[in-house]
Amino acid sequence: MNKIIIRFGLFYIFTIAFSYVLLGKGYFDFHTKAQDIYKDIFELRLDEARPAILNLKRTEPNNLIVYHLENYVDFFTIYVSEDYETYKRLSPNRDKRLAKVELGNPKSPYCLFIQAEIRLHWALLRLRFEEYIPAFRDINKAHKLLLKNQELFPSFLANKKDLGILHAAVGTVPDNFRWALELLTSMEGTIEQGKKEIEYVIRQSEQQYFPYILETKVLHTFLLLHLDGRPEAAWSALKNTHLDATKTPLHAFILANVAMQTGRNDQAIEWIQDAPSNGFMPFPYLDYMLGVAKLRRLDTGGKQNLLQFIATTKGKSFVKEAYQKLAWAALLDNNIQNYKANMQRVLNNGITSTGGDQNAEKEAKDGIIPNIHLLKARLLFDGGYYFRANRFLSGFSEYNFPFYIHKIEFNYRMGRILDGLNKDDEAILQYNKTIAIGRTHEAFYACNAALRAGLIEEKRGDIAAAKSFFNLCLELNPTDYKTGLHMQAKAGLVRLK
Repeated sequence: MNKIIIRFGLFYIFTIAFSYVLLGKGYFDFHTKAQDIYKDIFELRLDEARPAILNLKRTEPNNLIVYHLENYVDFFTIYVSEDYETYKRLSPNRDKRLAKVELGNPKSPYCLFIQAEIRLHWALLRLRFEEYIPAFRDINKAHKLLLKNQELFPSFLANKKDLGILHAAVGTVPDNFRWALELLTSMEGTIEQGKKEIEYVIRQSEQQYFPYILETKVLHTFLLLHLDGRPEAAWSALKNTHLDATKTPLHAFILANVAMQTGRNDQAIEWIQDAPSNGFMPFPYLDYMLGVAKLRRLDTGGKQNLLQFIATTKGKSFVKEAYQKLAWAALLDNNIQNYKANMQRVLNNGITSTGGDQNAEKEAKDGIIPNIHLLKARLLFDGGYYFRANRFLSGFSEYNFPFYIHKIEFNYRMGRILDGLNKDDEAILQYNKTIAIGRTHEAFYACNAALRAGLIEEKRGDIAAAKSFFNLCLELNPTDYKTGLHMQAKAGLVRLK
């Protein structure tokens, strides 16, 4: 009797499998060859990935995992190049792939997951090109698909990879995008919830093979850095990714990005310079990063890297900021005429889609030349050279600066430097001075001073003071960096609940 049952079971399984082949029903097999293609894509070896994908299509025409891989190729092609024309040309692929994947085997956990991934990738691209309503619709649909998939396949780790990031991000959506979130989605979540989900995936990957583990670890690092406001935790997490700057420019970008935002400028320069280029998709943004990193140690040789970025980028983001950095380099070289020429280029080129570009355009329109002492202190601080920055300003007070904006900036810069030197009480004093004289000014100094003071008080365990500073940050409305500063303040309040 048992043999009959076993035979019937095997017959049933083979019948179902054969019917999928006969009917052309797609299946999902993320086998070793497909995973190798995925690894090539994540290393930006797109010229190797594309023919491998075509071969997979030819040899396994019903394996729908190919559309997952194709979408990754399109995502990186557009996101790295920032080329709007390429974005418009490749956009129809989104609906075509969704239509194919939707017809796949619904008993596979990849069926709904890949649909969600496709939507999330295109949502990020749509946000990049300021198509906010369709982007939020895609995010909402992806979230629902992932929740449904989680119910059907609760042990499928890849769900939590995406859900973790969505739940962490939704709690920090800035006010200027809150309307879209409330109107177009039903999403809820917190940073802590998302972080726990991502960390659960990382722990489970130690018990079982998980093809997306590197991607997950990178997402975890950026979550800690940008959403959770914990740069040193992000740096520690980065070490566990085992990324190699000499292997691919994407690894170099990730490593250098975190290094530059955690005061490790020399390490960032080393990683960017180690990045290979032959055989990889061009990555102009690395030239921008290298130019900025060199400038942060007052090396005006970074001008060549910034000019290279401007000459090769197909996007418009960071162009204004690149010209602003060229203008600053001119100031460091005591060339006022060249400073003014580059600030005029700020007005004539690029777009203001990022906080840095907005700040560059505001500086160009205001026409106030940065004070050279404050500029050097700013650059050195941004590079993590706190002692050098302190030496530049140690003999000054706000009364040495005739312009009101420079008085505010002096107190702010001193606060940031003392903060970097872990002199918490002195930093809080300078931050309070910045807030007192700058809270009604449109510059971002008071707003960020409130945020940074809140982070110090959070670190010291004074919850009431931290909340007070975070709420003050949210009350202030600077023209530059408001979105990012408010996002971090909200994240701080969420942590303190």
